[in-house]
Amino acid sequence: MSSGLLLEARGLCAWYGAAQVLFGVDLQVRRGEVVALMGRNGAGKSTTLKSLMGLLPRRKGQLDFMGQDVSAMPTHAIARRGLGYVPEDRRIYTELTVTENLEVGRQPARHWPDGQAAPAWTPDRLFELFPNLGEMRQRPGGRMSGGEQQMLAVARTLMGNPYVLLLDEPSEGVAPLIVEQMARMIISLKAQGVSILLSEQNLHFAQWVSDRAYVLEKGQIRFEGTMAALAADEATRRAYLSV
Repeated sequence: MSSGLLLEARGLCAWYGAAQVLFGVDLQVRRGEVVALMGRNGAGKSTTLKSLMGLLPRRKGQLDFMGQDVSAMPTHAIARRGLGYVPEDRRIYTELTVTENLEVGRQPARHWPDGQAAPAWTPDRLFELFPNLGEMRQRPGGRMSGGEQQMLAVARTLMGNPYVLLLDEPSEGVAPLIVEQMARMIISLKAQGVSILLSEQNLHFAQWVSDRAYVLEKGQIRFEGTMAALAADEATRRAYLSV
């Protein structure tokens, strides 16, 4: 695993039925960075994350995670190796309490290849990160707001102690106050050694939390660079991010 590279896709292609939706996507996530995958609705952002998790029945390309080729592995095997995924639709267990939802996600602690301990999460640590959840430990997931469910979905995934966290549209459809809490959470996770790849349409949010960005349009990467470079590239923003 060279120079802190944790996750790498090369030539990633994916299909929904007969329709191809990703065309040769290349991307990398390194240790200790937040990477934004940006683009309009339908650009292929969520499909890319699903492909990385092995959730699409048909894909091709090379996918390396933690120095291992996981291209042919099923989703559960990729997750057990420490790739975490928070889907856009959250998928929490509505009948289970906050605490029970967290227990569903529990995996053993992990170590980096050099033997150093990787970030390890417990319910108490997560309640420090998400104080709202700490106040509703026994509340069923179905009796929470959309923003609270989003936080719970992230916390449940962190219980798996992921090396890399895939976050699908974390700021979508939640109140501004929750968006701000999400941003602070991402910054805090990065400080604690979690790498994050997030799909996002909100440029302001992405600039707030991300180091680098890839911009997708019609299933192809159209821009790759630092967030500062994207912020300075008006032509790219207008062509691929403007509504």
